[in-house]
Amino acid sequence: MTIEEYRPKSTLVVPQHIVKRAKFPFIDVHNHQRVDSPERVDKLVKEMEEMNMRIMVNLSGGFGARLKRTIENMKGRYPDRFAVFCNLDFSGIDDADWSKRAVAQLEADVKAGAQGLKIFKNLGMDLKDSQGQRIRTDDPRFDSVWEACGRLKIPVLIHTGEPAPFFLPQDKNNERWLELREMPGRARPSDRYPSWDTIMGEQRRVFEKHPKTTFINAHLGWLGGNLGELGRLMDKYPNMVTEIGAVLAELGRQPRFARQWFIQYQNRVMFGKDSYEPSEYHTYFRVLETSDEYFDYYRRRHAFWQMYGLDLPDLVLKKLYYKNALRLIPGLNAKGFPD
Repeated sequence: MTIEEYRPKSTLVVPQHIVKRAKFPFIDVHNHQRVDSPERVDKLVKEMEEMNMRIMVNLSGGFGARLKRTIENMKGRYPDRFAVFCNLDFSGIDDADWSKRAVAQLEADVKAGAQGLKIFKNLGMDLKDSQGQRIRTDDPRFDSVWEACGRLKIPVLIHTGEPAPFFLPQDKNNERWLELREMPGRARPSDRYPSWDTIMGEQRRVFEKHPKTTFINAHLGWLGGNLGELGRLMDKYPNMVTEIGAVLAELGRQPRFARQWFIQYQNRVMFGKDSYEPSEYHTYFRVLETSDEYFDYYRRRHAFWQMYGLDLPDLVLKKLYYKNALRLIPGLNAKGFPD
């Protein structure tokens, strides 16, 4: 037997509360959908109803004609159940007028119904110019885009970098060794990428330079395992908020400190999931809503450790589930949410 095959079954017997439906209706601010048929939308809404998801934010809207199709496909029959963010077109990024074109496209996309801008992780890591040089997240070509988002009053949900262990040697000390073993393409070796600190530092300079723009720092800014540092950044950058997509495993292993942190920053955090699999939401609900102890996460390569419930207060849970998103994302319908 190899270490990858070792899957011990716990003999611990403690109270269990399986939660398949969220206590309050919620908004998932971090989702990715390619919807090309009414049947797919109908299926999505049915699944959303079952888990009490009131609104899904699709961050993969695209731009131009594709964005319009995405909005029509998702909101044509269910206008209040979905929100769609647009994306940037990086083609011709070395052209002298690229920034001007990007802003014009952004304005057109918002007019067409986009409710925010999503920046994918290629910016700052893999996006390159015509000379093969990495384009930094704080590249001045994007300044007018960030400024336009502030002027248009739409948030920027920005995914920068990857978990810090992906940039470290794949040795016995790397906490994400199993994931990198199973998914070697996720490694960010130093001969191909700058350091984690370098990449994240570029992102934070953007936050500082554009205080009138709201940035949703995706995945807790990859600081779910260092909430004290994330809190310091929240204090430093009042225009930065965050969401919990794909980082629940970090929260579920530190229930007392994470609970304190959520209470302290209750106005700055939103619910997000990222990859879409309805059954996986149940673990999110259980971690956030219950005081259960020592239960499984749904994907071993993300967490070989066990989860514990945070038992968040209702007031905090409501803000996480929907109140903060209703305040920060324009055009969401508040109908159907409790006060």
